[in-house]
Amino acid sequence: MAEAQNIPVGSTTAGQIAVAAESTVATRMSAPPSFDVADFPVPHGREEEWRFTPLERLRGLHDGTAVATGDGVKVDIDAPEGVVIETVGRDDARIGRAGTPVDRVAAQAYSAFEKAGVVTVPKETVLTEPIRIAVHGEGGTAYAHQVIELGAFAEAVVVIDHTGDAVLAANVDYVLGDGAKLTVVSVQDWDDKAVHVGQHNALIGRDATFKSFVVTFGGDLVRLHPRVAYAGTGGEAELFGLYFTDAGQHQEHRLLVDHNTPHCKSNVAYKGALQGEGAHAVWIGDVLIEAKAEGTDTYEMNRNLVLTDGARVDSVPNLEIETGEIVGAGHASATGRFDDEQLFYLMARGIPADEARRLVVRGFFAELVQQIGVDDIEERLLVKIDEELEASV
Repeated sequence: MAEAQNIPVGSTTAGQIAVAAESTVATRMSAPPSFDVADFPVPHGREEEWRFTPLERLRGLHDGTAVATGDGVKVDIDAPEGVVIETVGRDDARIGRAGTPVDRVAAQAYSAFEKAGVVTVPKETVLTEPIRIAVHGEGGTAYAHQVIELGAFAEAVVVIDHTGDAVLAANVDYVLGDGAKLTVVSVQDWDDKAVHVGQHNALIGRDATFKSFVVTFGGDLVRLHPRVAYAGTGGEAELFGLYFTDAGQHQEHRLLVDHNTPHCKSNVAYKGALQGEGAHAVWIGDVLIEAKAEGTDTYEMNRNLVLTDGARVDSVPNLEIETGEIVGAGHASATGRFDDEQLFYLMARGIPADEARRLVVRGFFAELVQQIGVDDIEERLLVKIDEELEASV
């Protein structure tokens, strides 16, 4: 187990488990953000932002050879009364407001989508039921853009559920007005052959609260890039993540919290479990505190539980601070094998080995799952975790 707080974690290799953690700050090494695909060279895998990603498994999303087909994805939205649902053209001013593409795939997605979805919660509207967005892959290739906007002092929970089989590159914008509260649960429960690359941009207004849960189970390759910036003081962001990586799967989560405004907060906590030969999880956590962002309070953490040999985790927490006038800043990363002592403790009290193993893994994830606040999603995730464990027995 490797642990670090406020300092980078060293690299270790134990048996067939590879763990990497380092302090390379990617935020200033990548190409500048741009909506133009031509501003990003075709990646070759040696670039800092692409070195962990198996490019050959992107199915052409990175080099322009992936062509959208009519059977890409189907999107259905179920929303409570009062929510405005629109399909708009590329010229709508709300598109791209929350953030600019930071890599070639995100720029390609922005350039290639035909219509964007916009979901608006009017100001001071407090929803008692979640907005549910079902994205179902139908076997083809698709580029997409979704905007979710909350007016001032509005409150909402949004569940985005990805299922089926597709090759999908998509950008999602979250725009929070002053005092708004938004919770987003993005579930990646794709079929085994699916490829999903996405950039999630959140722009948080003054005294607004943004809570994000990214849950990844399925797919051949999933590469998600959540990003947060602040549009006013007093904003708070909580970014939670849960992933279960099986044999042969590549699951990559690359986060950036840009503290560009004074007196804002952020907290990042991602947990993952891996099992099977060739399972590969990547977590990159970048926090940038700009010189003008005095009074910042931030922390990021990544924990990984390796259940079998043959799995690899790359965990890279980065913290870049340009001002000394902050409340607090730190990070931690830890990766370890399944705790045999915990298993022995439970089995010594008459609990069968399979059930004891399930309880340990459930306990590992429970802290995050219980914070989602959507009962059917919480139950579904716990069932999914049990199914993953049963498949490995």
